[in-house]
Amino acid sequence: MAAEKPGATQLGKQVGIPDSPETAQLDRVANPHADTDYVARFTAPEFTSLCPVTGQPDFAHLVIDYVPGAWLLESKSLKLYLASFRNHGAFHEDCTVAIGKRIASLIEPKFLRIGGYWYPRGGIPIDVFWQTGTLPKDVWLPDQGVQPYRGRG
Repeated sequence: MAAEKPGATQLGKQVGIPDSPETAQLDRVANPHADTDYVARFTAPEFTSLCPVTGQPDFAHLVIDYVPGAWLLESKSLKLYLASFRNHGAFHEDCTVAIGKRIASLIEPKFLRIGGYWYPRGGIPIDVFWQTGTLPKDVWLPDQGVQPYRGRG
């Protein structure tokens, strides 16, 4: 895994998509409101990875909510990190949980949850949820707003 560094090392620079999630650089920046509890949300409605068995593409809608402490997750580095999964073979559960754990280890949030809403493969949609930390009292955490898969019914 690439070394994690404070600061936005990729922001304002032309940077290609990393070859793999392991080589992708995630950046963090100082939270200018570290004295205030609030929720920040990233939504990635077009996440893609590969099935590790068949090599077929898998598609998901990811929603990442976190209550920052001293650090914020820099969005360009997140975009490039998520794009690095396009040629990466891993099961739905592995992708979702690994993304959540990597972000949490970098920014050390007070609370983080990730919802991975995966589109059906073989007729079965898989939704994966992971969280860490405790939601601070009096913080509004909205529903992730992604409907369960219902097909054409």
